[in-house]
Amino acid sequence: MINSWMFALLLVMTLFGSLGGVCFKLFSLKKAKVYLLTGFMFYGSGALINIYLLDILPYTVVMSANAMTFIWTLLFAKWIFKESVGMIKIAGVAFIVSGLLLLVS
Repeated sequence: MINSWMFALLLVMTLFGSLGGVCFKLFSLKKAKVYLLTGFMFYGSGALINIYLLDILPYTVVMSANAMTFIWTLLFAKWIFKESVGMIKIAGVAFIVSGLLLLVS
């Protein structure tokens, strides 16, 4: 059974993975090394949380929860990079959330 702090760690793990991707995208656009280093920091922190969670939760839960990264990515694409987000992408994220809810319940 997953309690609230484990679920919070799953959220943070996926958030950090997505923020790492945001920083790498910013590095590719602006060529500022601070984005590259920050991206490595987020990715590395997310990976360490992932390893910790693999020790206390089932593999099927932790690895499937990585799909939450798509949710963060969609939000960041809209908010930071001003990309268009259509109904098809929103529907895809809704299916991901539905699947994750089935896995963790």
